[in-house]
Amino acid sequence: MTYIVRLARSDDAAEVSEVIVSALRETNAKDYSEAVIQRVEQSFPPEAVLDLMERRTMFVAMLKGRIVGTASLDGRVVRSVFVEPKSQGLGVGRLLMAQVEQAATEGGVEILAVPSSVTAEPFYTKLGFRAVRDSYHGEERTIVMERALINSH
Repeated sequence: MTYIVRLARSDDAAEVSEVIVSALRETNAKDYSEAVIQRVEQSFPPEAVLDLMERRTMFVAMLKGRIVGTASLDGRVVRSVFVEPKSQGLGVGRLLMAQVEQAATEGGVEILAVPSSVTAEPFYTKLGFRAVRDSYHGEERTIVMERALINSH
């Protein structure tokens, strides 16, 4: 399967929101309570996704004209990496992260950080990130992870 990764456009907001919500409900729900999932879900309606697009560099992964994943770069921090459940484990997240890392390197970022869910920690570990500390928002545990980038400048 050939995935295409491109910058998100404003007309992608609803589809990006759907990908995020389905990943939260089906994948992250294994590691977090229903209350946490519902609270996080409230951060990603289409209007909020549109607002994030204006403040971050947001990418989408496409398959046959459909969005199957998203990832964003906010300064030196990777944010909102989500892949629809049926496309997980197929390299979509890895492609998105490669694009995010390229944008970070081009932006002069030397150490890339990602606030990882418990669910995604093994994924980021495989990509060379290491846990730096835990962060809690109520009962929601986030693992702050970092990775040095090889800067070509």
